[in-house]
Amino acid sequence: MILWFVYFFGHREVSNREEIIAKLFDTIRDLIENKGVKTFYVGNNGYFDRLVVDVLRSVSKNYDIKYSVVLAYPNYNKEHFDYEAGETIYPDIFEKTPLRFAIDKRNRWMINECDFAVTYINSYIGGAAKYVEICAKKKLPIIRLGKM
Repeated sequence: MILWFVYFFGHREVSNREEIIAKLFDTIRDLIENKGVKTFYVGNNGYFDRLVVDVLRSVSKNYDIKYSVVLAYPNYNKEHFDYEAGETIYPDIFEKTPLRFAIDKRNRWMINECDFAVTYINSYIGGAAKYVEICAKKKLPIIRLGKM
């Protein structure tokens, strides 16, 4: 059995919350039921990430999946982000990374670890758009929930 990993990333702000939540539920269920995905990675730096964690928490009540919040910083204050039922990961390779490069290193690590990317991008401006390009160059399958 192949274990597939999914990485989520997108803009910090989400303008169409209810639509994105519905798309996340449909996408995650499809990945589980039709692709056999069991493991999901998400960051912790924006509202999209929070929505993903909320949906994964809900979906995990009905499916045998694992989801992990991959931290960019070692001492991230959990009060700002509710991980409930998911685990947090802080890979050792991040330890010597200067703080200003931590999010980039974390995102590149997740891209290299995953088999699918689920994105929420509405503009080609910003960091999230950069990671879509990296995923495309790597030929990683990209599931787009935003306009781009």
